[in-house]
Amino acid sequence: MSVSRSSTRASAAVIGASWMVFAGAAFAVTNSAMQYLTMVQGLSSTSATFWQYLISLIAMLPVIWRIGVGGLRTEQLALHVFRVFLAALGVQFWVAGLANGVPIWQAIALLMTSPFFVTIGAAFFLGEKASSQRWMATAVGFVGGMIILSPWDDAFQLVAFLPIIAALLWGSSILCMKKLEETESPQSVTLYLLLLLTPVNLVLALLAPGGLVMPVGMNMWWLLILAGLLGAIAQGSLAMAYEKVDAAYLQPFDHLKLPLNVLCGFLVFAWVPPGNLWLGAALIIGASLYSVHVERKQS
Repeated sequence: MSVSRSSTRASAAVIGASWMVFAGAAFAVTNSAMQYLTMVQGLSSTSATFWQYLISLIAMLPVIWRIGVGGLRTEQLALHVFRVFLAALGVQFWVAGLANGVPIWQAIALLMTSPFFVTIGAAFFLGEKASSQRWMATAVGFVGGMIILSPWDDAFQLVAFLPIIAALLWGSSILCMKKLEETESPQSVTLYLLLLLTPVNLVLALLAPGGLVMPVGMNMWWLLILAGLLGAIAQGSLAMAYEKVDAAYLQPFDHLKLPLNVLCGFLVFAWVPPGNLWLGAALIIGASLYSVHVERKQS
């Protein structure tokens, strides 16, 4: 019996890790497709984001149907809306960074600082206690981010801060989710995100200079369909991964998104990251894994 249980756990671990790696690969292709659409083909970042998430919403309709209207029952509608607004702003800043030529290797590495913003926000706004080891890991993670950002370099541009802002906004959205899940079901949190993200992106696109732009030509539409479908598949893959095993086990596999995005950036744009990327990324990944280790010891 114990051998059977052990075999089942091992199988679940392999399946969970595989789903996580697959999600990372899908997101990497999505990022390169969105960067090509905005930076090369000239579609505005706000419009590209709206069309991508509209396609993702259509692809996720079976999931929405499965959750059902029962998932809309809530006593915290305002917090749901605020959380989705933060997530949508994060997406907008992320795609704006890609559209303005921030190399994908730099953008994805800076985005990996998001968990450290969650640590800070959880301590100051949710009253969660963070150990000195976690604060040290957070500081090391931000040092890694600064090495990648390299604001002292002559080639530095302010648009490089856009992925950092996206990381801050997504970290804030995660804090709202943690607060919601104290009283709300995971189905409710998921349903509101799926239903509200596209309308919020529509409003942001309409308010942007030039308004909402219709894609021109089949190349744009094929790239948007690819990004929308892969984005939805990636989100579903993440859900499958977290269903199989705990988040702490999956963390190292999540970090594989960096080399996957570096590979896509090289294949699509011939970008070769400099040495400071790997030094900064090593600090961020090391700090993240150390934080997971500390949490496991304390639990």
